[in-house]
Amino acid sequence: MNNKKDFLLAGKAGFVLGAMLLVTLTAPLSYADDVNVGVTLSPAVAQDNYVYYPSYGIYYNSHRHQYAYQDHGAWVSRPEPQGVSAAILQASPSVKMDFHDSPANHHAAMVQKYPKNWKSDRSDEGQKNDEHGQK
Repeated sequence: MNNKKDFLLAGKAGFVLGAMLLVTLTAPLSYADDVNVGVTLSPAVAQDNYVYYPSYGIYYNSHRHQYAYQDHGAWVSRPEPQGVSAAILQASPSVKMDFHDSPANHHAAMVQKYPKNWKSDRSDEGQKNDEHGQK
């Protein structure tokens, strides 16, 4: 019989504590109309922009100043291209890419669209670019 009393007291206390918690958690919601909310916008993050050099299968990221290419089947990003000097690479035909994420996501389509023997056409979006893909 004594246990039943303790259970009821604990049950009442638990109910009261639960109700207080519920009121505490929902109270700010009921006053949300009266609260002024300030929004701070962080500065825009520069997007990655790529120039593709089809003759070498290499992309240049003009934002990060890095070259992206496959090295033994894995995509790498380095400050200098491998197997060709930057000067020779930059003198080869190139095309500005219109994606801003990893070249790995687009490389299969780019190889189809711009094969190794692709040459820039003045009417094409890939007009000859300067040393880092800037027109």
